[in-house]
Amino acid sequence: MAVRKNWTRDELLILLNVYHKLRFGQMHERQPTVITLAKKLERTAGSVAMKLCNLASLDPALKLRGIKGLDGASRLDATMWQEFHDNLEACVPASEAALRELMKAGPEAEMEVLPKQGIRIIKPPPSGPTTTTSTVNVRLGQDYFRNAVLNNFGGRCGVTQLGLRELLIASHILPWGTHAGQRLNVRNGLCLSRLHDAAFDRHLISFDDNLRLLLSKRLRSELPQRAVQENFAAYESQALEMPEDSVLPDLAFMAEHRETFLTM
Repeated sequence: MAVRKNWTRDELLILLNVYHKLRFGQMHERQPTVITLAKKLERTAGSVAMKLCNLASLDPALKLRGIKGLDGASRLDATMWQEFHDNLEACVPASEAALRELMKAGPEAEMEVLPKQGIRIIKPPPSGPTTTTSTVNVRLGQDYFRNAVLNNFGGRCGVTQLGLRELLIASHILPWGTHAGQRLNVRNGLCLSRLHDAAFDRHLISFDDNLRLLLSKRLRSELPQRAVQENFAAYESQALEMPEDSVLPDLAFMAEHRETFLTM
């Protein structure tokens, strides 16, 4: 009989990273990312999928959507979950670096978890001047946030459903510069097209408690311009479109965004 191998802290750190880049319905043994991760960790795809579902049972954001993970989370699972989410600023870059090391991708490489394809690595161009550790950590955190938020929205703009990844932005609800503790929180992110990200960042649009699109007075004053009508007014009062197993944006964060929006 095969000896059951206990999960280590280092392995769970990597799994917590990937956990936030997959939706609950994608945490199964046939998922390409799960298969790749299992090979690298020298585990079965079934065991990796089960551990991801164990972690899901600890996720309060999923419980808000009525989604229950798999019973059986260990004491270490719970400890690592708490440590990770209590200190995202430190744990996210560390987890991103650990995943890259596992995948043999350097810190300068572009790496994405693409649910339908698995883990994609693009080798970087020749490196320039030495990058400081703090700069690398910021970029690793930004890469993680973008990947997690885009995947949480199914790889589509929540307003228009545009699906070209090159034209999508992981928008911060609470700004990066003023809310350090929420910079890497997936619930502080919206997947928007570049145009809608710019409008959201400048408080020209916002969303209500039902996540329906709101237009500012400033934006309305530009009607009936065709571009404003087709890109904004056409979607007014329409709720953000997200997969059923995604994590919802934090409504308290959205309410804070609306405080400035209402003055525009």
